[in-house]
Amino acid sequence: MQAETGQNGRLHPMSVAIRDIVEIFGRMGFSIAFGPEIEDDFHNFTGLNIPPDHPARSMQDTFWIKEGTKSDAHALRTHTTSVSIRALEKLAKEGGTRARVISPGKVFRNEATDMTHEAQFYQLDGFAVGAPGEVTLGHLKGTLLRFYKEYLGPDVRIRFRPSFFGFTEPSVEVDVWFTSPGKEGRWLEVLGAGMFHPNVIRAAGLDPDTVQGFAFGGGIERILMIKYGIPDVRLFHTGDVRFVHAFDQEVT
Repeated sequence: MQAETGQNGRLHPMSVAIRDIVEIFGRMGFSIAFGPEIEDDFHNFTGLNIPPDHPARSMQDTFWIKEGTKSDAHALRTHTTSVSIRALEKLAKEGGTRARVISPGKVFRNEATDMTHEAQFYQLDGFAVGAPGEVTLGHLKGTLLRFYKEYLGPDVRIRFRPSFFGFTEPSVEVDVWFTSPGKEGRWLEVLGAGMFHPNVIRAAGLDPDTVQGFAFGGGIERILMIKYGIPDVRLFHTGDVRFVHAFDQEVT
């Protein structure tokens, strides 16, 4: 497609990133799944071991949709982990016990924006499950290390820290060393992960005694910030074509 300026059209860097991410995880045996952006309370919170009185709900400021009753409340999804539990439900209905799935997509948080936070952004969630002992925390670490080294380069600096999430136990956070022009390098949190909490496996209709595995989720914009040295996450959503044309990927 030709623009009025005579320049060729280009893919948005987010589209390019998602294609590259899907390709890397595809080589590791992961399929791709999608789900609704307007999500019910069960798939966004309760089924992920975050009941109404759970303190983890305060970690995510939510855009609630004011319709219906409390029991069937809907919201703009706060994470694509909602797609993960839908994929687990599908696995249960099919009688399966093994799966590897990633789910890239747009998510929404009712929060103030700054250089590393946006009210809407893209997230990559994923999981792998199998029989007890087949999928471990060691496999999670190996999977993430392989992904970041392929996408960000073999010299990328990564660290894992203990953390807390309602849907995983034990839980970890992953940081990657980030440098941008004119600023000192620092650790940037890019992803949360851990072993699925048995309550999540059970909520999806599976038996946690026969199905176990890991899950992870993090913002895609932050990975791109690290890859290209971009100082401000808000640049991805300005609609400024000059930003898009700063990347060399052309529509083919």
